Amino acid sequence: MIRGARVVIHASPHPDDELIGAGATLMALRDAGWRIVNVACGLGQLRDRDRRRAELIEACRRARFELEIPHGLPGIGREDDFSTAQRALAVVLADAIDRHQASLAIGPSSKDGHHGHEVVGRALQDAVLARGVPFRLMFWGLWADLGSPNVLVGFDADRLAEIQTALSAHAGELARNPYDRLVRARAEANAVLGAERVFGFGAPRVSYQYAELLTEFTCDRARGLVPSDPHELIPGASLKG
Repeated sequence: MIRGARVVIHASPHPDDELIGAGATLMALRDAGWRIVNVACGLGQLRDRDRRRAELIEACRRARFELEIPHGLPGIGREDDFSTAQRALAVVLADAIDRHQASLAIGPSSKDGHHGHEVVGRALQDAVLARGVPFRLMFWGLWADLGSPNVLVGFDADRLAEIQTALSAHAGELARNPYDRLVRARAEANAVLGAERVFGFGAPRVSYQYAELLTEFTCDRARGLVPSDPHELIPGASLKG
């Protein structure tokens, strides 16, 4: 078990990803005594940034996540230089991990099917590998399914309601696209398919109403990313820090 502070750094490509990506996982860790530090790696399009910043602040307040919005964030839009953004964000995320003495980082997969998410996923991977010490890293998928999920996080209707209450702070984005519907639908699908995707086809069904799936690695500079054994995440018992 990797020892360290009970702090999670979450790398959020856009305001609302802190809840859409792995909101149930972050809230379960929060309830188990972990500090959740959501690092905003982007604020969306320039014309929307003031609104989205205000929505993000309110959403994190409702979710009881700490929030960091670094100054001088690089652009992660289609027109931006992804290599430059990746290097800059790796520095931002490594600094957050070190300052908070975090022992777990969570963020989007580097193969998530969205250019901004993939830049942030690569930057997060760079940040933890550069530290040169064993570290736990989890990826979520949104725009593309995870290739090999190995963590199942079950949750109930009360947790879904909590996620939706916090997500409703992102009113502008929900007016554009009803991501609240996506959160519920994906959680229902994961509850049906999750056990077999994580533990293998033919695995017994889970009793949860809803579920999230993630891919977890232990990583260091020498060995790179080493996938964890398939398991169910029970924050108070199996993820002690």
